[in-house]
Amino acid sequence: MPELPEVETTLRGIEPHILGKIISSVIVRQPSLRWPVPVSLIKKKLQNKKIDNVSRRGKYLILTISNESLIIHLGMSGSLRISQKEDLKKHDHIDICFQDGTILRYCDPRRFGCFLWSEDPDSHFLLKDLGPEPLGNSFSGEYLFNSSRKRKTPVKNFIMNSKIVVGVGNIYASEALYASGIKPSSPAGRIPKRKYEKLAIEIVNILRQSIRDGGTTLRDFVGGNNQPGYFKQNLKVYGREGKECHKCMSVIKSQRIGQRASAFCPTCQTRF
Repeated sequence: MPELPEVETTLRGIEPHILGKIISSVIVRQPSLRWPVPVSLIKKKLQNKKIDNVSRRGKYLILTISNESLIIHLGMSGSLRISQKEDLKKHDHIDICFQDGTILRYCDPRRFGCFLWSEDPDSHFLLKDLGPEPLGNSFSGEYLFNSSRKRKTPVKNFIMNSKIVVGVGNIYASEALYASGIKPSSPAGRIPKRKYEKLAIEIVNILRQSIRDGGTTLRDFVGGNNQPGYFKQNLKVYGREGKECHKCMSVIKSQRIGQRASAFCPTCQTRF
């Protein structure tokens, strides 16, 4: 699934090609995504209008048009790319066409993403309960520590909870916990403040590094400019079960936490 760095990479890839441009038409080939695409409404709201702003909230992309917004989520396997008319692929479901010939094309093999319209995205049901941005000023180790008190849930699930902090998905949660020396299954409420301060720093560092590297290419993700991400080359534990830890040479193990496989080093990642 595209995570925060992949969505940020997509934003940076598409923004220079669509910002300030006039939309000539919208083509919806497949309206059955996670929620039905409001085809008539989107066409009415977008046609002959200008893209005023392109932003991100968690894993959601927000295209602002005339003080209203198109909310886009890439789902499990979706992507947005700048394309040409003749470059149509099997799962290309939606085109936003601009007057200068540019096409913003949405591809989603699993159809688990969304294209929804909102007059006020901050109050939209998908966005209104989201926690702080990990790259924003309100995110810190102290915030994580205070939010975790009396919680018995595993710390990995805790930092992946979008109501606590947005955009820390499976890949980056695994990597940040490894860098912090915290076992993924440790109860969130028992981890001391000093460890949360380290964890917050590592979450920020790893997300920023992944954004610089263009995201992590897993399965079929590419950025908005059709270029793959290279952060996968820096992964220390995710996807490395059975291989040696780069630090201590112990074998990377995996355990199921919240229906997900969670890789960790049994030597480097102690309970606290």
